[in-house]
Amino acid sequence: MQTVFTRPLARRRFLAIGAVAAGLSLLPHRLLRAEGVPVRVWRGVALGADASLSIAHPDPAEADRLIALSLEEVARLERVFSLYRADSALRRLNRDGVLDSPPADLVRLLSEAAAAARNTGGAFDPTVQPLWQLYAGHFERPDADPAGPPEGAVRAARALVDVRALLVEPDRIAFAAGGMAVTLNGIAQGYITDRVTERLKAEGLEHVLVDMGELRALGHHPSGRPWTVGLADPGNPDRTTATVELTDGAMATSGGYGTRFDTAGRFTHLFDPASGTCAAQWLAVTVQAPDATTADALSTALSVVPADRVSAILAAYPGVTARFTHPDGRILRLPA
Repeated sequence: MQTVFTRPLARRRFLAIGAVAAGLSLLPHRLLRAEGVPVRVWRGVALGADASLSIAHPDPAEADRLIALSLEEVARLERVFSLYRADSALRRLNRDGVLDSPPADLVRLLSEAAAAARNTGGAFDPTVQPLWQLYAGHFERPDADPAGPPEGAVRAARALVDVRALLVEPDRIAFAAGGMAVTLNGIAQGYITDRVTERLKAEGLEHVLVDMGELRALGHHPSGRPWTVGLADPGNPDRTTATVELTDGAMATSGGYGTRFDTAGRFTHLFDPASGTCAAQWLAVTVQAPDATTADALSTALSVVPADRVSAILAAYPGVTARFTHPDGRILRLPA
């Protein structure tokens, strides 16, 4: 058995929904009319992050039913993936090192995470939880060394990071070594976003913007234009620096400043699985992809790799684009 650090990820939102959803943060839901088309908007929290649903539907009561249906799906998946719910399947796996008869969603998502690890050359790895535990525990101490955990402790935690040592089968999930643990904070929000989107599509909806920590658009805005998403300034998240249009696609952003372990911001939640250190080469990475699971995993992976590795990784993902913000504010877009 092992102790798992359970503080929820205090993830700062880097994507601000614009257009029809603007200005609704104080209301759980509200009916808007965008150019004569009714759009129902709900705002709340999912997996510790701000969340929202924008649904175009002529019947407000039916729109509310579909929102409730979506939130039931979110709650169900939180019981699987949450690191801070004592009864979640993921917590039980990390606690016991093995999980028999695992939920199908956990098997599916861990399999997708392993595929992302292969496609990114290990830049994405869901078994980095021991590094999170090490850094979070170190900086919670009042006498913490501002230089970070000792090198020996980092090496020991790094030795527990390897998704290839995670056995994932339909009837059993297990770690090959004691002390290993999984976090799905770099992919679960995208997965939940996709599941909610697909649930609404199955209900016949054609114009939806889902944000469960990451964004996915189903169709276009009911007025005929794309859904509009604002990109926040990494140095001042209350300010929007650019807008992006989404139609039948997804977007995710990762940045180390979202969760800082130290006041100086040198140590963050974005770990390089190869070295066990915290990534610092980009202020933020935004990925657009066909689905939110891919966008979420890639924004995490690309946050820890240098520019000369990006093209090779993106080659495995046709149609995916990435936007990188340098520490000096310069923007790099790939493919160019």
